[in-house]
Amino acid sequence: MSTSKPLRIVFAGTPEFAATNLQAVLSSRHEVIGVYTQPDRPAGRGQKLTASPVKQLAQQHDIPVYQPLSLRNAEAQAELASLKADLMVVVAYGLILPQGVLDTPRLGCINVHASILPRWRGAAPIHRAVLAGDSESGVTIMQMEAGLDTGPMLKKVFTPIAAAETSGTLHDRLATLGADALLQVLEQLAEGPLQGEVQDDALATYAHKLEKEEGQLDWHLPAAQLDRQVRGLHPWPVAYTDAGDKRIRVLAASVDAIQHNKQPGTLLQADRSGLLIACGDGALRLTHIQLPGSRAMAVADVLNSRASDFPPGIRFGQQEADA
Repeated sequence: MSTSKPLRIVFAGTPEFAATNLQAVLSSRHEVIGVYTQPDRPAGRGQKLTASPVKQLAQQHDIPVYQPLSLRNAEAQAELASLKADLMVVVAYGLILPQGVLDTPRLGCINVHASILPRWRGAAPIHRAVLAGDSESGVTIMQMEAGLDTGPMLKKVFTPIAAAETSGTLHDRLATLGADALLQVLEQLAEGPLQGEVQDDALATYAHKLEKEEGQLDWHLPAAQLDRQVRGLHPWPVAYTDAGDKRIRVLAASVDAIQHNKQPGTLLQADRSGLLIACGDGALRLTHIQLPGSRAMAVADVLNSRASDFPPGIRFGQQEADA
């Protein structure tokens, strides 16, 4: 059992990934004295103002919640300083921390980042790893500095990316791995300062924020690349394709190495195994889709009532590139 004093921690985070890490800290011997999170945002069909997962968890534990629009002003920084924290733990918070904030806690600020840095610095590291076909991902805990995910690395944990991995499944596994690693780092910091490993900037890649437009499937691309796109954009923002006047969301698919001489986007086969669509190389079999105004369904169930929507030879996607 540790003889060091528990740390007084300010936690800053917003989405579910961050909430998993906050729960781990709350279950530890350390004290969470305040939580910072993004302001409530409109969500759902009614666009009702909704608290972030981190705020909801903090409120369940009666922890003071702070939701400044910025941490750059003197008032917000003075409020943080008044908490007299030993450490600030930052996990997918969504606000840039100026140097004044980084210097406020006694032990500075540490960040839990969902990639093996310096690969995939930035906003969407989990999705970019799947989209790029990486064979491995993980979590890096770093001492924060003014640059974007550039600080010295205190701990790294690794996990393979499976062939059928989606961003959703990888997200959940990394959240748990990161929380476990965070608790180990907290114990080390309670004993004294840590010396981090300096990142090699020459190896850095940037994980740009996701845009909904990235979901459109271009059937001229190889099936393997489109498969990564479907998996990498699930559960959000979700891949999609057009079939006639309908926009179809593609929730799951698999690669078929079939040789064909059809134009990319041509429906090759429609049966209970899925919709087999010609690609620039090979074919992609759509197994779970969502039609407009309908719920997500297995293609086998869709074909039971909507088989006429997918006649032999129908073309999917935008066809201008064939001209």
